Amino acid sequence: MDVVGGKWKALILWALHDAGTLRFGQLRRGVRGITEKMLIQTLRELEADGVVHREVYREVPPRVEYSLTALGVALNAALESLGAWGDTYMEEILRAKGRSAA
Repeated sequence: MDVVGGKWKALILWALHDAGTLRFGQLRRGVRGITEKMLIQTLRELEADGVVHREVYREVPPRVEYSLTALGVALNAALESLGAWGDTYMEEILRAKGRSAA
């Protein structure tokens, strides 16, 4: 659960899943609300877990791209069914919490 725990990891994984490869700025724009510091920290954790690959290009200015590893692709596949469950039961969950979907 540490690999996907927290507020931002799943959102970063989905953004990379949808786009394939993203530069840092593109990823930050794709994950709304995340701070630069939190994005850096979360990407480092995902990279340390072997889920995200960080490619550094030795150019001026330097370019860094992020993509999913095979392990990250497999993790996203596992998370897909969890997302489908959420979609199916969102109304019921919100009713139980006393809110409605907007």
